[in-house]
Amino acid sequence: MKDIKFSHSTSKIKSLADGISLSIMQGNLKAGDNLPSINEASALHKVSRDTVFKAYNELKRRGLIDSTPTKGYFVTGEVNHILLLLDTYSSFKQNLYHRFAANLPENFKVDLIFHQYNEHLFETIVRESIGKYSMYVVMNFSNDQFSDTLKTIPASKLLLLDFGNFEKSDFSYICQDFDESFYQCLVQGKELLNKYKKLVFVFPEEVCHPASALHYFTKFSNDHHFSHEIIRSEANWKGVEPATAYFCITPEDLVKIIKDADAKKLEIGKDIGLLAYNDDPVLEVIKNGISAISIDFGLLGEKAAHFVTNKKPIQEYLPTELILRNSL
Repeated sequence: MKDIKFSHSTSKIKSLADGISLSIMQGNLKAGDNLPSINEASALHKVSRDTVFKAYNELKRRGLIDSTPTKGYFVTGEVNHILLLLDTYSSFKQNLYHRFAANLPENFKVDLIFHQYNEHLFETIVRESIGKYSMYVVMNFSNDQFSDTLKTIPASKLLLLDFGNFEKSDFSYICQDFDESFYQCLVQGKELLNKYKKLVFVFPEEVCHPASALHYFTKFSNDHHFSHEIIRSEANWKGVEPATAYFCITPEDLVKIIKDADAKKLEIGKDIGLLAYNDDPVLEVIKNGISAISIDFGLLGEKAAHFVTNKKPIQEYLPTELILRNSL
């Protein structure tokens, strides 16, 4: 406890509570160990008695310490401080986070950070987090390349989320299949897609969605005799055409297609089809409902919370589902 550092960016109460919490997590303080009295801690850290009192109360709230008249303040349990490292913000990632947090006990603390698919940022975050967290729940920056930095985290403390088309047998994971499951969703919607003469996959080059989906889109189109096109850049975009079903990855492309269809007086679900990747509550109400291919991100968060609390290894692919609405 002697080397607790205080800074202007964080309150002294939080700095003291977090410093003691880190000592417990690192094993320097164990269950049953006594903490300094409020007067002793005040003198040791050169802070007010009120600061120590409030920091100890915060640690009590987290379930890490307790006090009795005879024993004073003492350590009661382990630190449950979780790093939840996701790729980018979206409403369905928010759903994941809320279900994750809602299924954790009250004394668990979660730091939510986004790495924005930046490999250097990702590695920096992971490297600087080592030893500061009791468990790590991480979306890798790539679907195809496993970051060596993650190997610095004990396998028992790491859960990989979402991406996972790489060797990961030594780690726990809850992932989605962007390939064969995607193909099977298209097969499931084949009768509805038959209404359209052409299928178009709008897949910008800068999007970090697994490119293997392009192969399975082409395979489906060829296997079932659909005329098809893949649009990777704005230069290739010719605008919405009738009797065509569009599949898109990004919200920006979804909006672009809808606005263009409105301008040309083409009815979605009749004159053109529209299918989005990753479901979102707003898709239920836009244009009487936009169909989607998606896993249940809330379920992903819930299962991740169970791993964190139970610490039982898990290796699972969540089902990818076709959610049919009026846009097909």
